[in-house]
Amino acid sequence: MLGFRPLRVAKRKLQGFNQVPTYDVDETDAYNEKKYDSDEDSWVSSANSTPYQSRVSSSNYDPPRRRRRTSLSKPTVSAYSYRNPRACTRYFGLVVSTLLVLFVLGLMKAGAISARSVELGLHKKPGPPPVWESFPFLKRYHGGIRTLTSRSQNVPEYPTKQDIDPEMPENTEEESLKERTTLDKREEKQALPPSNVFSPYPDYSSFGYVEEFATVETCYLDANDTVKPLPLRAYNGVVKGTPDNVIGSYDLLGLRNDVCFERFGRLGPYGMGYSKKYGGSGAGMEGDREGIEAVWEGKGEIDYREVKWGQVQDRCIEKNQHRFKSAPKGRDNLYQTMAAKGPAGEPVQAEDEKKDDEKSHVNGTVRAQPKPETKKSISRTCVLVRTWSDYKYDDEDIMHLRALITELNVQSGGEYTVQFLIHVKDDNRQIWADDDVYQQVLRDSLPAEFEGMGTLWSERQMFLIYGGMDEARFRDIQLYGNYRSTFMPVTYFAHQHPEFDHFWHWEMDVRYTGHYYHLFNQVGKWADKQPRKGLWERNARFYVPAVHQTWEDFTQMVRVQTEHGTNNVANKWSSHLPPNPHMPEPETQKPEKPIWGPEKPLDYPDIEIDEAILPTTKWGEDKYEWGVAEPADLIVFNPLFDPDKTNWILAEDVTGYNRTRGFPPRRTAINTSGRLSRRLLETMHREQAIHRHSMFSEMWPASCALHHGLKAVYAPHPVFIDRKWPVQYLAAIYNNGRNGASGGARLSVFSDERQHNFLGTTWYYHAGHAPNMWKRWLGYRVDGDGGEQEELANEGRMCLPAMLLHPVKQVDLVFEHEGEVHG
Repeated sequence: MLGFRPLRVAKRKLQGFNQVPTYDVDETDAYNEKKYDSDEDSWVSSANSTPYQSRVSSSNYDPPRRRRRTSLSKPTVSAYSYRNPRACTRYFGLVVSTLLVLFVLGLMKAGAISARSVELGLHKKPGPPPVWESFPFLKRYHGGIRTLTSRSQNVPEYPTKQDIDPEMPENTEEESLKERTTLDKREEKQALPPSNVFSPYPDYSSFGYVEEFATVETCYLDANDTVKPLPLRAYNGVVKGTPDNVIGSYDLLGLRNDVCFERFGRLGPYGMGYSKKYGGSGAGMEGDREGIEAVWEGKGEIDYREVKWGQVQDRCIEKNQHRFKSAPKGRDNLYQTMAAKGPAGEPVQAEDEKKDDEKSHVNGTVRAQPKPETKKSISRTCVLVRTWSDYKYDDEDIMHLRALITELNVQSGGEYTVQFLIHVKDDNRQIWADDDVYQQVLRDSLPAEFEGMGTLWSERQMFLIYGGMDEARFRDIQLYGNYRSTFMPVTYFAHQHPEFDHFWHWEMDVRYTGHYYHLFNQVGKWADKQPRKGLWERNARFYVPAVHQTWEDFTQMVRVQTEHGTNNVANKWSSHLPPNPHMPEPETQKPEKPIWGPEKPLDYPDIEIDEAILPTTKWGEDKYEWGVAEPADLIVFNPLFDPDKTNWILAEDVTGYNRTRGFPPRRTAINTSGRLSRRLLETMHREQAIHRHSMFSEMWPASCALHHGLKAVYAPHPVFIDRKWPVQYLAAIYNNGRNGASGGARLSVFSDERQHNFLGTTWYYHAGHAPNMWKRWLGYRVDGDGGEQEELANEGRMCLPAMLLHPVKQVDLVFEHEGEVHG
């Protein structure tokens, strides 16, 4: 053994005679040498010595037992003194160390996320609700036709004098109104007046019209010229207490506000209110139906199951071809026909050669009309309805489209042509390589009654035509799609159809309670009359009649705000003040330079400007004469605001322009519905195809018109609101931009965080009042109010003045029982 040393045995001292303590040692421990120390002192049993011990012979000496170490003193170093830890201990330590590292890393990451959230303003406590949510709701929109009164005698629920000026004493007329609205409804039911035909068309047979224009041939819904479309019907007056519009004006645009429309007089001619077995929609069979027989009086319901609107429209245009200006032949799709000599070398098709001589091809009913030599010709207008190939058309959509075609084309003698511009979202459909595929997709994209009225387009097609643009994705959306480049297919459509002078761009979710021809005709006339002086500045503001008074007063106010600024109306020298580094320039509200002629982008020397549209006089010399009677190149239904300095999230979606010295001048109108001229669309086409310029959809037409000096007009149509806003407060919120405009500053109502102020209106891209109003008007319950039982028990069905509503989506009509349809 390593610890046994015989040379030292003799020198060991004998054990004492005192009792040696004994220890129980396991047998296994006795042989486990690693449990004992190996130093030499381990063999010494005791330090005590007695005389007797010295006389003990060596034979009696018995080596002492080794004993276990009981002391906790410092261990001695030995080859057997280190004991390896067990495996579970090692694993436990590894796990604890890993968890500590992960915990520290998690804390670091959470700290970084928290700092980023604070920087971005995320996870904030919800702020207080918007101020307008505390305003009370208006109730008299939902009044019934049994309380009709004339417009002149109506006391509107809103705005009252107190809404305009809170310091005014309470109006006693308003109190009497509240008393009158509580009258016995049974007594009011007896006073339902008859409805009247509403026709906004000129008297086509009058001597004055015939002397100036060519004769208008009557159009029918069938090939035999026997089924004539039914006219709209309206009630004179309005429902008692009907609120007035808070924005825009009927009188200014020449729209009638002395009548109201209920659902049967408006949609009854197009299928509302009668059974499917008679060709109707089967909706509106319940609820208040008093007086609706007048809608079909003398002519009966129209069976729309057999109507083909494409053929109806074509027959009407051919019968009245003599009324229109001579139009050049439509262009060919060269990438399809692959013409050897270019567009000019395309042969005229045989059917085109015969078209002027052979007008009778359907039962001999379409007759060629000689073109008068001394009559004024009128221009043709196309209405492009935007849709897509897999759109699901419901019965409410179809009635709306029937109204659009009938009122704009059939009853006007073909002045308007309605076409569907259909987006094929699947780029892999070979619609451009095979005619059969194209026709099949076109047939599947529209209801059967609208067959032949559509034009397909795809994003791949737009990439082919307008290729070469900067394809940088903005907000992760590609350039050639419908969202960022809505007007690309419109510009190409206009380029291919030179027979149209103007194009109305119309969205599928727009509704109008009035007559479409009346709206389009009056808005177009008013826009054409607007002078160029101060036009862009007026376009940038909401017109609130209760605050701004007459249009002349509004025009003068805009001129003062523009020329003097609004930081101090009396301070003519504010523009000469030194810049304040602590106050951004837009906040100082300094005077602006009014727009007079083209506003050219910087670093764009190749811009094409038509010399014929440049101003002939200076700004100060013009007497509001330049631009009067000039057809508007752009008409929109929301203000044309300047997105610069606002927080409108799409303001920087500008493609192809040199931005070294800043963004080009821009203007924006939310919502793409409006009218565009051929001149503007051709200019946009060249900018896209030749110069590779583009902007976001709602910014592109207005900005292009601004750069090229074209005439753009915001038409202040009547807009209604659902709550009792103080009118001065509303005007301040909506015109809270630079110098009293709606844009040009961070506090603009079009900034992303402030657009909630439009939720209660009837016209905005996310307005909540618009769909609620339309559904209640159709007789359905909304938010627990309305419905057929309420109509029958109270004032009857709603009757609204003409108003534009957007957006209205997915209206689920209630139909008659299936057994009744087939019974």
